[in-house]
Amino acid sequence: MLSLTFANNNATLSNIDPQVGDVLIINKTDANGYKYIFFPKLNFIVKKGGLASYNIVEGNHAVIKKVEFNENGDTYVYLERMNGQKFFGHLKEVKANYTKALDSGEISKLKN
Repeated sequence: MLSLTFANNNATLSNIDPQVGDVLIINKTDANGYKYIFFPKLNFIVKKGGLASYNIVEGNHAVIKKVEFNENGDTYVYLERMNGQKFFGHLKEVKANYTKALDSGEISKLKN
């Protein structure tokens, strides 16, 4: 009986693991910016010719291109915009702490 419960829990955990090709939505965040999606600071965006605002990425659909797991148990994903454009006009991909960004509401899964 115990082994069936354990097997069922493993199946549930694997369903929440990110997969390459999953689509995520970048949500609106507070005025302090994004903490778990590693966008550059606003002053660097301005130096590259972009606008000093994270509003431009709110609502963007992003595809997971790579998934990494580290020794601390954190899951990191590399995101690219679904429409093929670059973030802020110069970043092809950004890295994000998947579990923390999902828990904080910075990203959400696209419903199928």
